[in-house]
Amino acid sequence: MPTDMFVLTLPFDPSALTLEMLMAGLATLVLIMGIIVPKGSRHGLGWVSLLGILGIMAVAVSLWGEKRELLNGMYLLDNYALFWKITFMTAAALVILGCMRFVDKMGNQAEYYSLTLFATLGMMVMASAGDFITFYLGLELMTLSFVLLVCFRKTDNKSIESGIKYLLLAGMSSAVLLYGLSIIYGLTGSITILEIGRIIAMQPLSPALVLAVVMVIAGLGFKVSAVPFHMWSPDVYEGAPTPVTAYLAVGSKAASFAIILRLFIAGLPGIWENWAFVLAILAAVTIIVGNLVAIPQTNIKRMLAYSSIAQAGYILVGLVAATEAGIKGVMFYAFLYVFATMAAFVVAAYYYNYSGSDELKDYAGLAQRSPLLAAVMLVALLSMAGIPPLAGFAGKFYLFSSIVGDYLWLVFVGLIMSMVSVYYYLRVALVMYRDDPLDATPISVSSPVAVTLVFATIATLVIGICPGPLSEVVNGAAHSFFLH
Repeated sequence: MPTDMFVLTLPFDPSALTLEMLMAGLATLVLIMGIIVPKGSRHGLGWVSLLGILGIMAVAVSLWGEKRELLNGMYLLDNYALFWKITFMTAAALVILGCMRFVDKMGNQAEYYSLTLFATLGMMVMASAGDFITFYLGLELMTLSFVLLVCFRKTDNKSIESGIKYLLLAGMSSAVLLYGLSIIYGLTGSITILEIGRIIAMQPLSPALVLAVVMVIAGLGFKVSAVPFHMWSPDVYEGAPTPVTAYLAVGSKAASFAIILRLFIAGLPGIWENWAFVLAILAAVTIIVGNLVAIPQTNIKRMLAYSSIAQAGYILVGLVAATEAGIKGVMFYAFLYVFATMAAFVVAAYYYNYSGSDELKDYAGLAQRSPLLAAVMLVALLSMAGIPPLAGFAGKFYLFSSIVGDYLWLVFVGLIMSMVSVYYYLRVALVMYRDDPLDATPISVSSPVAVTLVFATIATLVIGICPGPLSEVVNGAAHSFFLH
């Protein structure tokens, strides 16, 4: 009998799943260590998680340039996916390093860090998803991990309420999204995004397809907090533990935009131009509502929540272009958004851990009590406002330059609302620098927090002053998006 009949052929190369297997192994290891490590020594689990993430990030960098399609396009490994995975892990590393003291105070470190790692794993799966099933599995892994993290403080009524709201609304949005995806499957007979793109390009636009696209936009609009699907954000952001709010504001949005680009530009290229104007309206309304409603907020986390809604509107501008330049703008802005947002929330988390308050009035005189915390918060807020030479200015420049030829009115909306955002951002600065503190006791900043804040601030300044290197990396990642 010929020996070649006994040769075993693998349907896919498992090495393409190296990052996901490493992250799953790290999350499981941290959970197991939480059982076997004595309770008094579990504060070291944060360092285990951080070092593990940095190691996996190094592996991701070594894979740069790889391009593979597994199972006929069901899982895609390219520079586009690798860029997003590095973005997710950067955010996870910053939130773990900057909020260890906060987590130690909450307790249950093993559960917290493992859930954070499982949420990151879900995001990584979404970035490489090439079909509906893989995408949905990654989405639900991320969402369910965040549900547990949001209500992590079991004795805090606000945290429990936020968790219930997030669970119910996330379930509703997932149902709408699934129904839209099922209609697309019924029309095309395929769940693979690239194959759907080829099939739809040869078909006329039908009412059923219009309904499917509307439902998918609604489902994913919830994940990125786009108006009018944004109402969950302020309540959930306020009630959740601040480290969770930080990662939810950055990671969930970035992962959702990663799959939105893949789904709409690669999967619906033939009809997306018919939706560009609708998306432009959605982006404009999101920018306007987010910035205007942020003005009267007196709670720092609610203000940052509405600010993040506005930031989602800015990122949607890149999707309006639906070109390589637009994809570059989305990826560039999402990466720099990590540093500014993490810096602001780490300051909020540390100050809450010290004072027990998230109210803006309690930040009075922070510059006198801790010059580092006040300076980092100011730089982060000004970067989100798009003030040069900070990174936010370069990000908004790339986004708006991709649409200036066809949607000049949207550019003006973005510029005007950016000036409006300066008002409520500087209101925080006035409280920190102008007002006298009720308690003049200096606030000492622990070394991990100081390292996180200094690193995020330097990154914000360097990207703003010299955006070229990051721009080149993003160019390569955006270009790889169209090579499948």
